[in-house]
Amino acid sequence: MKFLREPRSRTAAALPLCLLFLKILQPGHSHLYSNRYAGDKVIRLIPTTEEEAYALKKIYHQLKVDLWQPSSISYVSEGAVTDVHIPQNGSQALLAFLQEANIQHKILIEDLQKALEKGSSWRTQRNRRSLSEYNYEVYHSLEEIQNWMHHLNITHSGLIHMFSIGKSYEGRPLFVLKLGRRSRAYKRAVWMDCGIHAREWIGPAFCQWFVKEALLTYRSDPTMRKMLNHLYFYVMPVFNVDGYHFSWTNDRFWRKTRSRNSRFRCRGVDANRNWKVKWCNEGASMHPCDDTYCGPFPESEPEVKAVANFLRKHRKHFRAYLSFHAYAQMLLYPYSYKYATIPNFSCVESAAHKAVNALWSVYGVRYRYGPASSTLYVSSGSSMDWAYKNGIPYTFAFELRDTGHFGFLLPEMLIKPTCTETMLAVKNITMHLLKKCP
Repeated sequence: MKFLREPRSRTAAALPLCLLFLKILQPGHSHLYSNRYAGDKVIRLIPTTEEEAYALKKIYHQLKVDLWQPSSISYVSEGAVTDVHIPQNGSQALLAFLQEANIQHKILIEDLQKALEKGSSWRTQRNRRSLSEYNYEVYHSLEEIQNWMHHLNITHSGLIHMFSIGKSYEGRPLFVLKLGRRSRAYKRAVWMDCGIHAREWIGPAFCQWFVKEALLTYRSDPTMRKMLNHLYFYVMPVFNVDGYHFSWTNDRFWRKTRSRNSRFRCRGVDANRNWKVKWCNEGASMHPCDDTYCGPFPESEPEVKAVANFLRKHRKHFRAYLSFHAYAQMLLYPYSYKYATIPNFSCVESAAHKAVNALWSVYGVRYRYGPASSTLYVSSGSSMDWAYKNGIPYTFAFELRDTGHFGFLLPEMLIKPTCTETMLAVKNITMHLLKKCP
C-alpha cells in the first residue's frame, strides 16, 4: 500500500526520506526479545463447574500465568472461555493438572517464541522504506507512527492538524491528529483512541488505516466527504505510548502503562481502569502487580489525565467516543461497571446493530454487540463509561479480531481485512451521529 503521495520534491523538503531503523534487537541476540518466550504456550480452558473454575483460579495464582482472555483471574467462572499464556517452566505442571482434573482444554499456541518469529516482518527491515511508501499492512513502532503523523501534518495540512495534549509518564509527547475540513461553522466532533493496552497492536494499525482512508477517499467517497465536512475526528493512534514502546523493545505482551509505584517493584497501571467512574470497584484490582491495577487514585496516569482534561474542556463538541481494543470481535457500549440500561439505549443499540451488520457484509466476520457488562464482563473505571458519564452520547469500545486463534499475535496479513471491515462499522456509526437521534 503506497503512502498518500505528494510531489517528490515537496516530500523530500518536508522530511528526509530515510530508512527508519528499529533499535530493538540487543547486540549478541539472534532471537526476538532475547528468546524469552521459548517453550511458552497459550492454552484455552473452559471450566464446566464452579469447582473447576475455583481450582483454575488457585493454580493460576500459583503459577503466575498471563491471562489473555479474560483480563483478570476474578472473571474465571463456570462456562467462561479462558485463554492463558503460561511460561515454559509452568506449562507441564498446568497440563498435568488439567489432565488429572479432566478439565476441557486446547493448546492454541504450542511455542510462543516460534509464533512470534514466524510473523516477525515488523522486526526486520523488509517494508521499512521511506515515508513516501508507507506500508499500512505491517505493524509500526512508536517512532515510525509519530514520524508518520509529523509527515501528514506537513503534507496534508488542509485536512490534518497535529498537536500534543501532554506528556506520558516517561516524557513522551501524547500526539493527536485533528482530521476534517476546516470551516468557520460549528462542527461536532468524534474522538478515537487506539492502544490503551500496549500489546493490542491491531488498534494503532486501525487508527492509522482510518486516517489513510479518510485522506485518500475524501474526494471520491460521498460518505467520507460528508463525514469530514460535518465533523472533526480527533484520532490518537497510540494512547499508551510508554507501554506500546515497551511492548516492542522488552515484553511483547505488556498491557499497562509504565509508571513506577513507590511501595512495589511492579510497574504500570491499567489505563482502562484508571478513569473517575466507579473507580476501582468490580473488575479492577487494587494490587500494583495485577494487569487490571486501577492505580493509586483516579487519573493518576498522565496519559489518562491528559485525555480526560482535553475531553472535559471540549465536551460540548463531542458526539462520539470510540476506543479500539483486541481481541474478542465485539462492539460494546455502556455500561461496563453495572448491569443497567443507558437512557439513549434505542439510539445506541440501533447504531451498534447497523455497524456490526456492515462489518459482517465484507468478509462474513461476526461481532457480538451489546452493553459491555453483560456482553463481555463487568469492569469499573473504563474510558467508555467515563466518556458517557461526561456527556458524550455515543460511546463505543471495539474488540477487534480475532477470537483467540492468534490472540494478541494477529498476523500482519489480517491487518487489511480487519481494518477494511472495521472502517465500514465506524462509517455507519458516524453517519448515525449526523441524524437526529439524540
